[in-house]
Amino acid sequence: MNLEKLKNNALNLLYINLIISVFIFMIDGGDKTIQRYLLYFLISAMYTFCIGLGNSYLNEYLDSKFSWTEQTKQRTIAAVVGTLLLNIILVYACNYINFVLIQGKSQEKFFSGDLNFLNWFFINFSLLIAAIGHARGFMLAMKQNAKKEVVEQKLIAKSANAQFESLKNQLDPHFLFNSLNVLDSLIEENPKQAQQFTNSMSKIYRYVLEQKDKELVSVEEEIDFAKTYCELLKTRFEDAVTFEFNISDEDKKGFVVPLSLQLLLENSIKHNFATSSKPLNIKMFVENGNLIIENNLQTRELPNKSTGVGLANIVSRYNLLTNRNVFVEKSEDFFRVKLPILKEKIKAMSPYSPTEEQLAYEKAAKRVEELKGFYGNLISYCIFIPFLFFINWKTSPEYYWAFWPMLGWGIGVAAHAFQVFGIGKDWEERQIKKYLEKEEKDANKWK
Repeated sequence: MNLEKLKNNALNLLYINLIISVFIFMIDGGDKTIQRYLLYFLISAMYTFCIGLGNSYLNEYLDSKFSWTEQTKQRTIAAVVGTLLLNIILVYACNYINFVLIQGKSQEKFFSGDLNFLNWFFINFSLLIAAIGHARGFMLAMKQNAKKEVVEQKLIAKSANAQFESLKNQLDPHFLFNSLNVLDSLIEENPKQAQQFTNSMSKIYRYVLEQKDKELVSVEEEIDFAKTYCELLKTRFEDAVTFEFNISDEDKKGFVVPLSLQLLLENSIKHNFATSSKPLNIKMFVENGNLIIENNLQTRELPNKSTGVGLANIVSRYNLLTNRNVFVEKSEDFFRVKLPILKEKIKAMSPYSPTEEQLAYEKAAKRVEELKGFYGNLISYCIFIPFLFFINWKTSPEYYWAFWPMLGWGIGVAAHAFQVFGIGKDWEERQIKKYLEKEEKDANKWK
């Protein structure tokens, strides 16, 4: 325990000691003198500082060995065993000094009669106070862990959003670069076709600007765009390239990442040679929930190393949006890319969006409020029940009526604990998880 923390604990215990000593001095029937109050103050200080600092050191030691959030079970067991042994030893030591050495009572009667009851009372009281300390430590650890998780989620969100924006920003210059290359070739070969290409390119570029900032677009929109883009390619390559579309109306209702077909079409043209005698045949069809783009393999050597923007961009964007993978198949005869068709449109990057962060924070805040409610209940129980026993002992020691409120309130505290930590809560969460897994499994059949 560092010096600053020791100083704060000592000051807090001093305030507590002042309150306790004044309270005992006021209800005591003896003479109200300064000497008598100082005696009460010193005896109270012995109990307060020995038990208070002893439990503080125990908490510090256990916190250094076990984490409340990661080793909750071990930390709880160690706290129960350590607190029980420590407080029994400290209470018996303080009571022996107080009643036998200071007040001069018989050592033989220390374990019997009223002194035995006082031993039992002080042990239970110190255990309840120690439980408050452990509960406070657990609540603070949970609160810090919740804040840590929220901060981590915010950092992940910023990183993922930056990565996603970077990927999307690749599309615009990449498309423009490749289109200008095609236009440059047409200007020399066929100026009239170059003019038509320029008009068509303006329409396509409008689509690029509209769609590049979206996470997903419908298959229908992407196919329509791909057909328009294929017309441009036909303008340049004529019968050297053929296109075949086989997409049902039902499949067109799904969603894919935008401009994925355009990037794959560019790759097909870029990496394969195409002539009238050996045309490049490009097919698009749906199979097992995947949009497939396939071409016959007529590989050619590229003068410059590929930038790797096309396929890598598509794979990266899918990885950020879904757990379904993009598959690439290559043989001696064909090259095939399978794009997963998603049945539900994603409005934002759900795992990392600000909305999800807010929900995560609200969930953590709700959990902390539940813990605060329970520990508030426990602290009230720990304060008032010993006070009732003290009143019971002073007013009617022959009948311990304080056991009844202790039992009734204790059942309520136990039920509250089960609700927050126990079997009931765990069973509810397991059932919810089981139901959600079943729903996710059924939904995945359609993705």
